[in-house]
Amino acid sequence: MSNSLWLHTAYSQQHYPALDTSIVCDVCIVGGGLSGLANAYFLAKEGIDVVLVEKNSLLHGATGNSTGKLATQHDLVYAQLLKQFGVEGAKIYYNANHEAVQFGKSFARDNELKSADSILYSQTSAGSELLQDELNAYKALGIHGKLGKHSELPIQITATLTMRDEAQIHPVRFGQHLTELAIQAGARIYEHSDVENMDLSKNIFKLKSSHEIHFNRAILCTHYPIEALRGLQIMKLSVDRSYIVAAEAAMTLRGQYIAVDDPKRSIRTATIDDKTYFLLSGESHVAGMDGNTKIHYNNLFADVRKTFNLKTLPYGWSAQDPKTPDLIPYAGIISNSVPHVYLSTGYRKWGLSNSIAAARIITDQIIGRDNPASALYAPDRTGFGTFLLQALKNTGLVLKEFTGGHITRTDSPICTHLGCRTRWNEGDETWDCPCHGSRFRKDGSVLEGPATKALDLSKYRTK
Repeated sequence: MSNSLWLHTAYSQQHYPALDTSIVCDVCIVGGGLSGLANAYFLAKEGIDVVLVEKNSLLHGATGNSTGKLATQHDLVYAQLLKQFGVEGAKIYYNANHEAVQFGKSFARDNELKSADSILYSQTSAGSELLQDELNAYKALGIHGKLGKHSELPIQITATLTMRDEAQIHPVRFGQHLTELAIQAGARIYEHSDVENMDLSKNIFKLKSSHEIHFNRAILCTHYPIEALRGLQIMKLSVDRSYIVAAEAAMTLRGQYIAVDDPKRSIRTATIDDKTYFLLSGESHVAGMDGNTKIHYNNLFADVRKTFNLKTLPYGWSAQDPKTPDLIPYAGIISNSVPHVYLSTGYRKWGLSNSIAAARIITDQIIGRDNPASALYAPDRTGFGTFLLQALKNTGLVLKEFTGGHITRTDSPICTHLGCRTRWNEGDETWDCPCHGSRFRKDGSVLEGPATKALDLSKYRTK
């Protein structure tokens, strides 16, 4: 479907030039979502010579297809983090994201951000026990949270856990504003400038146009890193796809909600230019593993009509989210073998706050400033148990899809990343790779990496 409310209601589109010559810079950022733009802004403010290149249009990827929640309540996460990283590690994660929320509040214009409570809710007694566990983690970490039983939603709820005074944003308008300030600070930004190859031994990005970017440092903010093989991130990241629909509504909600049990739903409202919309998201699956994706939109549309009694449903879109095996994103030097290349990815559906937090970490590393979250977010951190299990899981999936896809989907084009067979996505009309999450438009051009080259559709039926 690919009809994002945020992209449809963005500020007037400011077009940035394609790079039409070879250039030199101190830091080159690849990826024009909120993650890349935040890095460009923070570094330019420090006086660093920054270039950002985006293969398509700015903010048209994960940022423009998000739920727009800028929050520190990231579903049921703190009880798990407490077990895995102890009080200090879990507190560092909270503080990094809380700082990101506060940055958003201090930075955004009125029509870009609204304060809202974040609320987890349960629909079963088992779900309520999970909320109690999460509240206990809040108390251990000094996070304010309140357990309750009532909400403004017209559904049966057994318990709620509220974190007060969080934020929800219009992610594209927010990102457009950030882009303006990054440029004012000295950043150079180019759209439709597709990095096709990189030579990290010579610090060169080669564009599809044949122009080159020579850099001292590089930051990969491409969702799934195009240089993933270098640090074996290809063995550590899995990719999920989830769906969002928006309906016209008469009233706004005071809170933004997430179910902790089934049916798994995320709920919020947004008022844009005096018009209110109700947003419902959910229906996740491993990216590229489901061809009949229309059913996920239809399930959400039906839920909005039946449960929330809303009829006008003009928007539906989907988002793709890499996640690490231990819940913490990767932000920092990708590998000891390439200490001048930084990675920012693995946000686990919480990319708005984590992208800002990650940009702070990377900026601090580049300018030589301590950041308490650097070790926690480091791409080369260890965690043998969860890493090994996830690596085996991901490797098994890749091998299964590589061999099975070539046998059962002979009428589907081959992904240009590592040769897996793609699968046609009916709902979004894209070719999706189930191995590492690459996505291609109907005409074969790259929509999302890690692939950098278009599909060869000459031998296959057109859609």
